Amino acid sequence: MSDDHTHVQEFFTARAADWDRRFPDDGPAYAAAVAELGLREGGRVLDAGCGTGRALPALRAAVGRSGVVLGADLTPAMLREAARAGRNRDGALLLTDVAALPLRSSSLDAVFAAGLIAHLPQPGENLRELRRVVRPGGMLALFHPVGRAALAARQGRRLTPDDLRAEPNLRALLTGAGWRMTSYVDEDTRFLALAVRDA
Repeated sequence: MSDDHTHVQEFFTARAADWDRRFPDDGPAYAAAVAELGLREGGRVLDAGCGTGRALPALRAAVGRSGVVLGADLTPAMLREAARAGRNRDGALLLTDVAALPLRSSSLDAVFAAGLIAHLPQPGENLRELRRVVRPGGMLALFHPVGRAALAARQGRRLTPDDLRAEPNLRALLTGAGWRMTSYVDEDTRFLALAVRDA
């Protein structure tokens, strides 16, 4: 396992047990972001970097019982918390690295990724892997329940022009990975960038 992976696992393992209690009011923001994906009954969707699975109920509601919902995360402790919260009833939980997904190419309609991009060691390559598993015309949602400025303030740092989630930086990164950004919202109460997989 790489140092990047070890760091991510250590960071989230230490926080897993209290994660949902620290952010108890995020449910509506997750549901609203999932709705923006335009999923249909019977759809197939991955929550990449699912953590405690807070998006899984909304994803299941969007695709119905005939759909497929997967939650993938690198940190066993986060997946244990997802199961403890009963979210494994809404989607199958996979202990895996989103940089090397055990999924067939073009097998999904969409990927939802909350808070993931900041933790990707090689964002360009990792976004290409997410593209691989999505069908042409499928969607990607990069979400955070807090906007960039509010998150920076919470973390005691300043936004800089090289911020990965700044619109021009993210648009270029997505384009280079085979995605076309279709919308970008960065407000205090949410961050949401949507992209479509080109053919």
